[in-house]
Amino acid sequence: MKKKPALHLGYAPRGFTPAPSALSTAITSLFADGLALHQAGRLADAERIYNQILAVRPDHFDSLHLLGVIFYQRGDHAEAVRRINLALKRSPNNFLALNNRGNALTALKQFKEALASYDRALAARPDYAEAHSNRGNALKELKRFEDAPASYDRAIKLRPDYAEAHSNRADALIALQRFDEALGASDRALMLLPDFAEAHVNRGNALHEQRRFGEALASHDRALMLRPDYAEAHSHRGNALHDLKRFEDALASYDHAIMLRPDYAEAHSNRGNALQELKRFEEAVAGYDRALALRGDLAEAHSNRGNALKELDRFDEALASYERALAVQPDFADVHFNEAMCRLLIGDLYRGWEKNEWRWETAQIRNGKRSFSQPLWLGSDEIAGKTILLHAEQGLGDTIQFCRYAPLVAARGARVILEVQAPLRDLMSTLSDAVQIVCTGQPLPDFDLHCPLLSLPLAFATQLETVPSAMPYLSAQERKMRAWRERLGRPHKPRIGLVWAGNPRKELPGANRIDGQRSIALDRLAPLFQVTACEFFSLQKGDDAVRQLRDSAARQQVIDCTDDLHDFSDTAALIENLDLVISVDTSVVHLAGALGRPFWLLNRYNTCWRWLLDREDSPWYPTARLFRQDATREWEPVIARVAATLQDYVRDARMTLEPEFRGGAGLSGVTAS
Repeated sequence: MKKKPALHLGYAPRGFTPAPSALSTAITSLFADGLALHQAGRLADAERIYNQILAVRPDHFDSLHLLGVIFYQRGDHAEAVRRINLALKRSPNNFLALNNRGNALTALKQFKEALASYDRALAARPDYAEAHSNRGNALKELKRFEDAPASYDRAIKLRPDYAEAHSNRADALIALQRFDEALGASDRALMLLPDFAEAHVNRGNALHEQRRFGEALASHDRALMLRPDYAEAHSHRGNALHDLKRFEDALASYDHAIMLRPDYAEAHSNRGNALQELKRFEEAVAGYDRALALRGDLAEAHSNRGNALKELDRFDEALASYERALAVQPDFADVHFNEAMCRLLIGDLYRGWEKNEWRWETAQIRNGKRSFSQPLWLGSDEIAGKTILLHAEQGLGDTIQFCRYAPLVAARGARVILEVQAPLRDLMSTLSDAVQIVCTGQPLPDFDLHCPLLSLPLAFATQLETVPSAMPYLSAQERKMRAWRERLGRPHKPRIGLVWAGNPRKELPGANRIDGQRSIALDRLAPLFQVTACEFFSLQKGDDAVRQLRDSAARQQVIDCTDDLHDFSDTAALIENLDLVISVDTSVVHLAGALGRPFWLLNRYNTCWRWLLDREDSPWYPTARLFRQDATREWEPVIARVAATLQDYVRDARMTLEPEFRGGAGLSGVTAS
């Protein structure tokens, strides 16, 4: 947060002496009285005296100028500009008036004009530190973040103890994602001025960007101890609480900010974000509407409004909100990506794939973008006789789902190199003899073209009716399948694999939030364990999730295979020895589907795009059966349906088992859920 621009009431700061005045002694004395009243904050009394002077001397520069300053202080910024312009007609190069005019123009959001005014002030007085700092503020408002620090640096060189310039510099550095430097600049400001509330907020924002949310919260709290009515600090405090997943507390902070500043559009927008996390989507839309009534150019609010409408299954309205966001900011990558996910979800696949190419510009995914000198292939160029690198991106499940395209690329006459994550290396060796597998991080063979895996559906112009769905396209290694078969022995009950949690990816806020929605605590699956005429096998990986099993009473009912599953080829071999996999939306369902094995997906209401809408099947995996949350977004009804269906499944399986196993242990002991 920046401090308000530096105002100067007197006409001779820091040793500057104006030209001798020709005013009468009486007017000089009267002006001195008015200036003293102004500096004491008695604006009405000062205004009265300045007007007295102007009644006698209409061209009195200082009274015209300082009347403009009074209007600025009262919030009438347009009148402030008009009054200061009148003063500048008398003294066009007065650097104080030019600086204060710039401040009023900044308040009117006329940033280009403000910048020009500061530049004129600095042309008249190059060593005017306050104008350099204010110039930096204008550059920042113009989003010329690369240019702003130089103005602050100039101000600081002139006045090393200029705490406001250090703090404003921190704000610009945050915008440049130079968070360590921003933290240092904030700390320098606070060393000079420990009770500087704006600097505490900037420090909190820098800490927030470093994901040090608890420390950020403490900085905002310190700012509010100093200035309890500081609306921006309440709003930024809400942001820290939001990322600490304290959504009710965040909502209270946004409400406090709005109480102090009802026209605070960003706080209304952020309040909508907290309401979304609390699944209060209708209220979230109303919050965004209020933000946009105040600031129609707030692209983030348009985009987040679209996300809330998508949660409400109002997809056409969501797409319209994304369109409005892009009208404001055409290169807003997150909005393009949000639109891509919405279009893919509703089955508008080709336009979704096109928009999905914006993923590389989003904060969440851009760090995964690969830089190669070889050109990107997206399907239009002839590739026969050429070598193409297909490289994994994002999650393991994505790699399993989209590796199916690699043989199709080879069928076009290309030599295909497929780079995959190490846990998939052995599994992917079963994909196709026409595909060379390498691990991420290993030296790459020479190649002519490259394509990320999730761009292949665009390259093949995939629509719903053309999804490659021939199964299986992966297989387990015979040696490992046989080892599991010998270990498990002959089946006496249907064997069910279980996965209840995904990878939390705590380092990625968006992915972590989704994981919280798709994962289930193991103990909530208890109704499944009442179906005793089957055996449950854990296919779960991840320390936190595995610990749930080992600390649960269910450990007596679920065979823990975790320590034997070293990579996906091990998991594939075990799945080949099971009858069914029941899993939340994680990589194991993709593995089961790619192997052509039946799986039941426990699916969240706000489903991933790949499972589409209102379907119990999947065009990607013919062996899938989907059990979706309803609009309550609760897991209990889903698990109850799965338990009842599992009971029927076990009954049918008992009838199809070989006769010598029909009387096996447990098969007659089906318990109703």
